[in-house]
Amino acid sequence: MILFKKKHSVKPNMIGFLYRNNTFEEKLSPGVYKIRDWNDTTELFCLPETAKLVTVTNQEVLSKDNIAFRFSFYYFYKIVDGEKFLSNFSLDRKTPYIINEAEVILSNIMQQQIRQIIAGMDSETLNEKRNEIANFKSEEMDKQVAVFGVEIEQALLKDITFPKSIQDLFAKHLEAKIRAKAELENARTTVATARALKNASELMKGDENIKFIQWMETITKIADKGKHTFVIGDPEK
Repeated sequence: MILFKKKHSVKPNMIGFLYRNNTFEEKLSPGVYKIRDWNDTTELFCLPETAKLVTVTNQEVLSKDNIAFRFSFYYFYKIVDGEKFLSNFSLDRKTPYIINEAEVILSNIMQQQIRQIIAGMDSETLNEKRNEIANFKSEEMDKQVAVFGVEIEQALLKDITFPKSIQDLFAKHLEAKIRAKAELENARTTVATARALKNASELMKGDENIKFIQWMETITKIADKGKHTFVIGDPEK
């Protein structure tokens, strides 16, 4: 029998999982390997060591007050236990297909989690607090994905899109709130001005010095309009 070796390659930022006779044998770091394989019974699955971004768009859900809207989100996941990860899937396909199937499952888990959060809120509250629920990563989520040897690093709400008619209502409501706030500030300013004038009026009552200043200001204004002669005091003295 002739000794036969099979060549396997592991790319950078990947880790290889070598199976022989459909049984896991060993991990392989990045590099090129010549593995003894008498009857072509070895197979290598390479999984990324780095985190990967997945974006999910146009998911439709009803708010608590039965307003239909769409949302998008994205998440970063990382395979932390490759052997456990591969044990959850059929290995009769190439690695990219296995990873694609895993991402579908992970996306469904993410979608379920965010639906539970936003479906329990009415549309107005959701619109006002969308930034507060942007990060929806949770312990329950971590628990569910850990079964697949995966860790979620981030899970973030990307956007929420309401129907045009609802957006118009939100815009009108915001405009009304801004107008009411402006009117309230104007009313406060008017009240403060009236209070200041009243206090000044009370201050001037019976104050001879203030009366004299007012009198001088009046004379100055009259003098500015033409030639006038003013006699101050008793002319006979």
